Amino acid sequence: MNLSKIVGNVTEVPELRKRFLFTLAILAVYRLGAHIPVPGINVSALIEFFQRAQGTVFGMMDVFSGGALRKLTVFALGVMPYISSAIIMQLLTVAIPSIEKLAKEEGEYGRKKISQYTRYGAVLLAFIQALGISIGLQSLTSPSGVPVVPNPGLTFMFVTVTTLTAGSTFLMWLGEKITERGIGNGISLLIFAGIVSRIPNAVITTVTMLKNGDMSLFKVIGVVVIIVGMIAAIVYIQEAERRVPLQYARRTVGRQATGKYTSYLPVKLNPSGVMPIIFAASVLMFPATVVKFIHHPIAQAIYDALQPGSTLYMVVYGALIFFFTYFYTAIIFNPEEIAENLNKAGGFIPGIRAGSDTAKYLDRIVSRLTFAGAVFLTLVAVIPLIITQNMHLPFYFGGTAILIVVGVALDTLRRMEAFALTLSYENFFSRRRRKFRLEAGGTK
Repeated sequence: MNLSKIVGNVTEVPELRKRFLFTLAILAVYRLGAHIPVPGINVSALIEFFQRAQGTVFGMMDVFSGGALRKLTVFALGVMPYISSAIIMQLLTVAIPSIEKLAKEEGEYGRKKISQYTRYGAVLLAFIQALGISIGLQSLTSPSGVPVVPNPGLTFMFVTVTTLTAGSTFLMWLGEKITERGIGNGISLLIFAGIVSRIPNAVITTVTMLKNGDMSLFKVIGVVVIIVGMIAAIVYIQEAERRVPLQYARRTVGRQATGKYTSYLPVKLNPSGVMPIIFAASVLMFPATVVKFIHHPIAQAIYDALQPGSTLYMVVYGALIFFFTYFYTAIIFNPEEIAENLNKAGGFIPGIRAGSDTAKYLDRIVSRLTFAGAVFLTLVAVIPLIITQNMHLPFYFGGTAILIVVGVALDTLRRMEAFALTLSYENFFSRRRRKFRLEAGGTK
């Protein structure tokens, strides 16, 4: 991947530049909304509460929302309701035959219907989450005893639920617009922007504590080394692939058939990318948001047990990452379909029979790679939590955030490169067609 070439394509290709600027404009709207608080909130008291919640699940949620949650802005819920709804729909696609038929056999119509159901589910989940927050905030006070909601009541609940639900729905729409008219996966880019927006504040806080002597230089250097090492490892694993050799019986060039030729099928070491981390974090964050504001001993016990760094949290988090890694890989990589397409194209894997044997061989390769990818994702997500707990860092340092930032950045750069390449091919063929018409017209 040539970064300078990609930057050059953005400046030279008008369509790519237009999409890039559109994406930046949408992200600017997102960051603007992340600073507009919901009416009726004592923002200072809420920020004080979140400062004490650093290192808890609320601190992690605040990172994913780009600081919108600690100020309870209109985008405080972020895109997590949409991701939770997408997870539910994908699980239902596997479990319910009618939805599976809609997804696989109905083509574009089926995809549109499933997207529609996902949106409805996202609005419902956002409403439930907003209702839990509005109820819980009314009895919440800052560590100094200042109430977060000065004037609680039905009016506050109505305004808060309406604003948060509408804000999450609007973010869902913005993400879809980026996917449609911009560059990259819109939902992932919104999460990416929220995480990256916290970096300057974390750097300033660290420098201030270093000057005041509240943090040692050795600790800062250690954290920087760990972060750089993790970024290098993530890039290496995300780009690593197993190349399965392929051989084709014949190749047609124009009207002439040539002899055998070889190629390969690239299989990523981590085929699912960053999605298992996002899914697992979303599944853990949603119940934690609701139970925190339910004043009951059982709900409080669940909230305390699901705090980042606790044994139960790490076990559940790791199990969810493993589950979603295999689940998402099964969705995007179908060995039977690939084997069938290879057979139709006259291709085969040397030493492996075409058909079911090829599918079994590919499934065995993908299963081993997926296991290695799941182990890597789990280590990246869990180890920084342990480091954070032991080093008492003044900011949230999680492998989840680093993996999302690096993964989304790599994916976006690849999409930009592929889009520029597609445009160059289209321009080439359009010029050839135009030249052919001119020559044909001249002979006439």
